[in-house]
Amino acid sequence: MRRLGDILAPLVLVAVLLAIWEAACRLMEVPVYRLPPPSAVAMALAGNWALLLESAWNTLRMALWGLLFASVSAMAVALVASLHLLLEKAVRPIAIALQVTPVVAIAPLVSIWAGLDHPERAVVGLSAVVAFFPILSGALAGFKAADPDLRRLFRLYGAGRVQTLMRLELPSAAPFLAEGHKVAAGLAVVGAVVAELAAGSGGSQGLAWRILESANRLRTAETFAALVVLTLLGLLVYAAMTLVERRVVGRWRAPVR
Repeated sequence: MRRLGDILAPLVLVAVLLAIWEAACRLMEVPVYRLPPPSAVAMALAGNWALLLESAWNTLRMALWGLLFASVSAMAVALVASLHLLLEKAVRPIAIALQVTPVVAIAPLVSIWAGLDHPERAVVGLSAVVAFFPILSGALAGFKAADPDLRRLFRLYGAGRVQTLMRLELPSAAPFLAEGHKVAAGLAVVGAVVAELAAGSGGSQGLAWRILESANRLRTAETFAALVVLTLLGLLVYAAMTLVERRVVGRWRAPVR
């Protein structure tokens, strides 16, 4: 019963807000090109669902490629940095500098470096850049989370570096890695959208391009429809990462003290 209430509460609130939005647009006679009512957005969704789904898949596909590249590179850097404290101190400031730099500011540069004729490369590249730091931060914290007593026990029994990594450090780091990937997945979608907007080209044919195209033509209902699909896409990615954390990583994680 409590779980049902947790599900119904936000749905009821959304329904009330949509009703207020619809009534306000009709009573105040707001022009559709300025602020369309939810009914107009629903019609735009119904009329363009096939195109929006195709664009959503393009955005998701490139964001997942960026997440994959970020995961592999961040894990590799974390493994190397965990070997010595000096290496970690050298790597961490650079990673933080990348993280605090606004993604919008570097998007044009990434588009130029990737090649103006290949906007999809810029989308994947920027997705990887913004997803890199959460995974790296989670990996570095996770590798340190292993129980010191267990580390000494492993050394006492002559365990090698690879054995310690596979049997102690990675299981201890699993919760941190899962959380880092969950955050990075959402940021990868954000990076993909920003790169598509910065590219200003329909070559990638993602959701951001649909938003830009419809907004330039003052088809605001279609813009809102693309935004709705983009929001649902972000929620889907987050739910998928949560499911992976519960079903896969949860079986491997070790108690962290």
